Amino acid sequence: MSHVQRPQVPQQPPRGGQGHDQGYHPNFTQAHNQGYDSGYSSGQVYGGPQGGGRGTVPPQYAPQGPGRPAPDWRKRIKIGSIVLVVAVLGWGIGTYAWASSQMRNEVDLSKVIERPEEGDCTTYLIVGSDSREGMSAEEKKKLHTGSAEGKRTDSMMILAACSSGNTMVSLPRDSWVTIPNFVGSESGKSYPARGGSKLNAAYAMDGPELLVRTVEFNTGLHIDHYAEIGFAGFANIVDALGGVELNIDKGFKDKKSGADFQAGTQTLNGEQALAFVRTRYAFAQSDLQRTKNQQKFLSALANQAATPGTILNPFALYPTLGAGLDTLIVDKDMSLYDLGKMFFAMKGISGGDGKSMNMPLAGSAPQNSLKWDMPKVKQLVEQIKNDEKVTVESNR
Repeated sequence: MSHVQRPQVPQQPPRGGQGHDQGYHPNFTQAHNQGYDSGYSSGQVYGGPQGGGRGTVPPQYAPQGPGRPAPDWRKRIKIGSIVLVVAVLGWGIGTYAWASSQMRNEVDLSKVIERPEEGDCTTYLIVGSDSREGMSAEEKKKLHTGSAEGKRTDSMMILAACSSGNTMVSLPRDSWVTIPNFVGSESGKSYPARGGSKLNAAYAMDGPELLVRTVEFNTGLHIDHYAEIGFAGFANIVDALGGVELNIDKGFKDKKSGADFQAGTQTLNGEQALAFVRTRYAFAQSDLQRTKNQQKFLSALANQAATPGTILNPFALYPTLGAGLDTLIVDKDMSLYDLGKMFFAMKGISGGDGKSMNMPLAGSAPQNSLKWDMPKVKQLVEQIKNDEKVTVESNR
């Protein structure tokens, strides 16, 4: 019987090198050449996409890299809040330091002698002077201030900031008072009492210190702080605020002050505001009506200035402070905080938390001056000293 010899197939070394025959089949190469795919030759994983190259792995089984963590919003909000608070505090401290450096602490109340005891309320003597310091000839003409040298008191009022309610008391410049003995603020010399005179003469004689001494002597009320502003500073503050809204009960005109007002609610600019508070010749009771207008306007000014819209807005706050602090003269112990309290006390009066009034009067006195009603004045002062609700009424 003849034997049919099977053709010899050259042996192929197994994959993986010599001596490694795991997975080797003698007909492997032939089968591969005939199109048989065992699934191992290409590295394809069964069930994977067709046509995959060697080592291709389905995406769902592919190894994943480290994922990006979700943002920690609580942490971010906390850090952002801290940064905001620090920024606000920094701005506030910087503003306070800058404004404090601009204040003119020039009045030394330690030079005032024989002072009354302090009361329970904080008292301010607020003075409007006719100072033309820093004004150009054009500004003097525009504001109808004239060109008089020196400065005199154009308005005076006591503001008592009390827990029982704030009180603003206007002191007519023509009040007939006693100018007491005093020590000169510049010379240091002692001067005897002058006797009866108009109140504004005290300022003309020896400035703020003698004015404080005279007010304290005639009222018995201790003055804690002094604040004085001139014509230019007053007008500039109003303009920096963008004007002050005011309701004028009755229209009036005055050529000397430049006043020309119709009745009704209107916004006054700096020039108009100065004319409003200075006008006296348009009224029968010239000085008394003027003090009422001054109180009314200052309350409206404080009401507009002491608001979050001004205080928290640097574009409103800085111009307002810059406009006023250059010409605002205060006592050496008055801080920016004290000044702020003064404005808020005035604002409280316009909001109904307190009252405004003229010093009680009892008739006329020499040189067309005004005599105080001393029993009422004494009662008024005692109520302020003891932080009691003021019940005294002005008779004019």
